[in-house]
Amino acid sequence: MDSLFVFIGLLCNFVYIRIIVMSFKSALISPSELQDTLTRDENVILLDCTIDKVGQSLKDAKLVLLPNSLFFDIEGKLSDHSSKLPHTLVTEQVFEKEVQALGINQNSTVVLYDRWGVYSSPRAWWMFKVMGFDQVYILNGGVPAWKNNSYKLTDNYKENHQTGNFKARFQENLFADKEYILAHYKSPETTIFDARSKGRFIGLVAEPRKGLSGGHIPHSKNLPFEELLSDIYYKEIDELKQHFDQSKATDEYIFSCGSGVTASILAFAAYISGHTAIRVYDGSWSEWGKEELNLPIEK
Repeated sequence: MDSLFVFIGLLCNFVYIRIIVMSFKSALISPSELQDTLTRDENVILLDCTIDKVGQSLKDAKLVLLPNSLFFDIEGKLSDHSSKLPHTLVTEQVFEKEVQALGINQNSTVVLYDRWGVYSSPRAWWMFKVMGFDQVYILNGGVPAWKNNSYKLTDNYKENHQTGNFKARFQENLFADKEYILAHYKSPETTIFDARSKGRFIGLVAEPRKGLSGGHIPHSKNLPFEELLSDIYYKEIDELKQHFDQSKATDEYIFSCGSGVTASILAFAAYISGHTAIRVYDGSWSEWGKEELNLPIEK
């Protein structure tokens, strides 16, 4: 009988944990949803994924964070600095090591945010997804939204002294490189979305990085990432769907931008709109636009 009670207790705990993990209705969560979950679940790990924007920096600004956050270092430890391209995805082995160092386990619930609102947190989301981890969510509006709700803030990162058991399993179906683009950009079953501004897309505005031609990948569609946002937040799902539901349901979507960051804003928006056949072109225009590569370009 005692063994039965123990089994029932363990089962109840397991069900309770699963309910918490599945309590978020969407991969995009509100500050109130997160606050409510934090009061019940100690297994939630908060990651600040902030990077600088092109021409804008928060390095000299006061550090403002959600309490008990860790830093997800996209530009430092989690970019491949042996590559000549910015923000290049690291290997499975490096990603696994760095995420374990954050104390993240296979059963952890990971919530990502950035200090801009919505900017670099979708890039971190894609990195987790492409490495085979699904319990990952984005705080809509990031720190500014959290502050607007008058929730507690801090100016220090949490110290982590535990190593997690996270395992990286690279998901090739979420990743695109130059060779994949070359093989698919003409395909009627593939739609490439470019998150850069219209001026950069048509080659009338110079690229912020040197040595890049103007223009875009042939047959791609321009969807500036700002069109998916309302100030610091993602727009409502119905509005997001309008950008992605024009193509066939079987189409694969590939997302590009300048360096793979704002492309992830589009990728996440497509994902929460119901599209799962998505890839991010990691090299993006920083690679495709290189003058010496002489790749196909339209203006």
